Amino acid sequence: MKVFLKVGLAVLVFLAVSSGITKIILMEQDVEFFGRYGFTNPMLIAFGVTQLIGGCLLVPQRTQLVGAGLVEATFLLSAVLLAIEGNIQFAVFTVVALIMLGFVARQNLIDTRHIST
Repeated sequence: MKVFLKVGLAVLVFLAVSSGITKIILMEQDVEFFGRYGFTNPMLIAFGVTQLIGGCLLVPQRTQLVGAGLVEATFLLSAVLLAIEGNIQFAVFTVVALIMLGFVARQNLIDTRHIST
């Protein structure tokens, strides 16, 4: 189970960081997609920075809960917009990532309780 969590965590860090970077550098697809929902370039960069920071905070165990929360917030918004757009495949993929983030947060809470008792 620990191996599954570590591999899942590595995948989530990659997804969050790479997704954040594409927004920070204003990739055309992201600008176009989020622009349809009122995101300006500075808003998109801030969104990407949030994803990047969240992904980085997923690495150390003591900041995983905060990192998971930041990434969950951004992925949730993305999933909703993807569903509205009708892009169900990517919306489902994003929901799977949200579920994985929930497991990371839960495991972090369990591990933290065992350390403090």
